Amino acid sequence: MSELSVRTDERYQFVSITDGVKDAVRESGVGDGICLVSSTHTTAAITVNEDYDPDVPRDLAAACRALLGGLDVRFEHAEGNSDSHLLTSLFGQAQQLLVRGGEVDLGRWQGVFLAEFDGPRRRTVRVAVYGA
Repeated sequence: MSELSVRTDERYQFVSITDGVKDAVRESGVGDGICLVSSTHTTAAITVNEDYDPDVPRDLAAACRALLGGLDVRFEHAEGNSDSHLLTSLFGQAQQLLVRGGEVDLGRWQGVFLAEFDGPRRRTVRVAVYGA
């Protein structure tokens, strides 16, 4: 298992961790199998999306802000970050990816992101690779 440390600078931010995930898969020596990418936090998620155009992660963060700004919900959680918990639950704290030929099997434009919903912070992501 590998561990990535990710620094975020904004409350809502999508940070590409694709290179770190790819490195972890290569270092595992697994040819074909599954890679599990997992956030150890309740206010940060893992997602796969376009990692070519930098506008995409910015647009995703803006959409999250707009989505929650439009909700008429009174959160009871005293820390003031219930919106972050909600988004993490919607996105999910982990993603499973295929490993093929010793590489993460991502599409041409795809990348893996830590989705920060309560930043800025330093986050921990764990990568486990299983297979032959």
